[in-house]
Amino acid sequence: MSLGDRIETATTRLNTTIVDSPRRVVIAFLVLTVLFTGGFGLISTETDSTESFTEDLPEQEALDAVNAEFEDPFEADDESTQLIHTGGNVLSKQALERNLRILERVERRDDLRMAGAGGPAPMIAQAIDPSATTAAEQRRVIERSSPSEIRRAIRDLSGTEQFSRLLSEDFNPSDPSASASMTSISHDVPSGFTDGDLTDIQTSVETIASDVPGDIRVFGTGITNAEMGNVIADSLSIVMPVVVVLLLAFLTVAYRDPIDLALGLLALLMTVIWTFGFLGYAGIPFNQQMISVPVLLLAVGVDFGIHIINRYREEAVRGFEPTEAMREANGQLLVAFVIVTITTVFGFGANVISDLGPIRNMGIASSVGIIFTFLIFGLFLPAAKLEVDRVRERLGVPEFNSAPIASEDSALGRALAFPAVVSRYAPVAFVVLLLLSGGVATAYGSGVDTSFETEDFLPPEEQPAYVTVLPEPFAPGEYTVTETINLLEERFATNQDQSVKLYVEGNFEEDHALESLAAPNDDPPDSLAVGEGGGARPQGSILTVINDHADRDPEFAALVARNDRDGNGIPDRNLDRIYDELFAADAGADAVLTEDRRSAQVTYAIESDASQSEAAADTREFAEDFRYTATATGSLVVFDAVTDVIFASAINGLIVAVGLTGVFLVISYGALERKPMLGVVNVFPILIAIAYLLGTMRLLGMSLNALTATILSISIGLGIAYSVHTTHRFIDEYNAGHDAHEAMVITLSGTGGALLGSMLTTSLGTGALALAITPVLGDFGLLMALSVTYSFVMAVVALPPAMLLWARYDAAGSITGLVASASGGS
Repeated sequence: MSLGDRIETATTRLNTTIVDSPRRVVIAFLVLTVLFTGGFGLISTETDSTESFTEDLPEQEALDAVNAEFEDPFEADDESTQLIHTGGNVLSKQALERNLRILERVERRDDLRMAGAGGPAPMIAQAIDPSATTAAEQRRVIERSSPSEIRRAIRDLSGTEQFSRLLSEDFNPSDPSASASMTSISHDVPSGFTDGDLTDIQTSVETIASDVPGDIRVFGTGITNAEMGNVIADSLSIVMPVVVVLLLAFLTVAYRDPIDLALGLLALLMTVIWTFGFLGYAGIPFNQQMISVPVLLLAVGVDFGIHIINRYREEAVRGFEPTEAMREANGQLLVAFVIVTITTVFGFGANVISDLGPIRNMGIASSVGIIFTFLIFGLFLPAAKLEVDRVRERLGVPEFNSAPIASEDSALGRALAFPAVVSRYAPVAFVVLLLLSGGVATAYGSGVDTSFETEDFLPPEEQPAYVTVLPEPFAPGEYTVTETINLLEERFATNQDQSVKLYVEGNFEEDHALESLAAPNDDPPDSLAVGEGGGARPQGSILTVINDHADRDPEFAALVARNDRDGNGIPDRNLDRIYDELFAADAGADAVLTEDRRSAQVTYAIESDASQSEAAADTREFAEDFRYTATATGSLVVFDAVTDVIFASAINGLIVAVGLTGVFLVISYGALERKPMLGVVNVFPILIAIAYLLGTMRLLGMSLNALTATILSISIGLGIAYSVHTTHRFIDEYNAGHDAHEAMVITLSGTGGALLGSMLTTSLGTGALALAITPVLGDFGLLMALSVTYSFVMAVVALPPAMLLWARYDAAGSITGLVASASGGS
């Protein structure tokens, strides 16, 4: 028995089970649904979206080492909270008192675990009275100090980098004033401390700050994670009702029968329950990318549901009783469903090869979900439909509308069949034209950008108008993180987007250590050549701290000069003693050199107009010039590394999806129909659709980012369904004795209606993601809608001429075979 015969036998047996024992099938699926519901309580939410993308990257490992070994008030870790104070002058006596009053209230509460605080207000108070170590003592110092004493203390501190970095760029030390300041609260946390505990602490600090006059906002990992979690919930609460309403509207038109509509919605609900239950049992976290998964599954489920109901109605109209009508309809569709499911798994599952965890998890979840979709719509829905119709027939309940969506005699059927009618006269010209237009779109689309930015995952600073007018319970919460991040970038000199870091490892007590650290600064790559004479400009390093302290302390300056043999301002002997003096007198040394003198970090300014890729490439090149081992890092470098991986994931995913899909279709049609070239014909329309999609992305200024990078392979998974359904119906009609043109006209006028209904519901359903709060989901939703639309259009426009050309090839092969047989016989 051949492979094709075995497949046909297996599908026949499965179809017989569905048709002959529908009640058992329905009960079994309902029981499984209850079991999957138990996984809901095990679902975890992943709120730190950017961190999950950077895991295991060398650049991120270097940045983790920097954050672990050095103190930096702009690098908030899981045990600190930042107070961002803005106003006319945050260095006024009244503003300093307000800041310290918040610290005092936080300090009083044991549950907030305050271990200490660093910021302009505590530093000024301690400069006036070094014995003031608590927030309460520091507040009293400021209260009893005169304005002149406060100004004098600020001037004394103004020369230290540690103090000035905590103030906005408009800091004026001569007449002390600044429009913004940053204060960091450190927390003494026990082992087992969780992100949720940190969120509770920081939201409590936020409540305290809101009771104090002035604009003092709270910022930290806990606040960010809380808002990330709220974004997920709020996006779901906005998107899913819109998806449901659109599904109801279009499924009502497609089914035109409330009972069929209820069955279709039940199948969709079961699909979501099974998939979410699987996420819980498998321990896969739910993040922003996962919001797209239920929408994708609904898209495929709608496609399957419309096809099975529409095809069943076509057979019923021909006079078949319900059981035989379902046997005939499902028998014809089951193989197509299997092919669509496997090719969709290839498309969605291609993302599993990504080196990025969130994309990989999305590929797993969507692939498993598609298998669930096939089982529910390919087995449960036909059984449920048949059982309901039997009950309805016994009770004498009439069907509201049992006509298929379109037919050869309808205006819609004739419109859908029009491309087949036109392409009949010049199929070669149509195929060549499509290939040329696809090539142009691909060439143009190859210039699409790739990006990875924190802002992709955060809600915008200003919400769209449609979001702000939503009533409860759909109204989203208040978001402050993006506004705070923008404030930090605008007001403070240490801007992570305009600087890079080098993590340097070596023995910094060797005489040549500081000389070798400074040597590459004279001839840096273009992006870092922002200093005097085109040199690099370190914003923070052990050398800058040494120079700053020497400017304030004559004795230390003399020590440095005595150990500078060549007189260039860089000490080159007795470095251990210099470090000892520096660490004892200037806490800023901890931020650039470890206590064991084995690791250092250097922060460099970069050109403001340098692109992320240019700056990252130049920083990596610059790192190679150091005598010691130097690793390029910093947020910009890490995000550029993620961008490279995203691009590789997109291209590799597309290649894998196209390759596996093409090979599978060739094998499938070879085994089932003895027509392997049909597999190549099936892939042709979707490749043209993807070419158009890439061109549209560049035209609209969209980039391949953390989520849209998956669109190429996902488009293969979703779009191939339109070609497969069309081809499968075409072959049925072709084998029934119709010529290729007639078979395609019948296919498009019949199955074309189901395809159109599926396209409308799918494109509008996935397009609803454009309403999500975060940009990354909005772009993905729009591209999904375009992808589905292009796939449908190409199945109707590009597939007919390609199929007519195939038919000529098939007919020529058949004639050659007959001639060869006749010659052999003679």
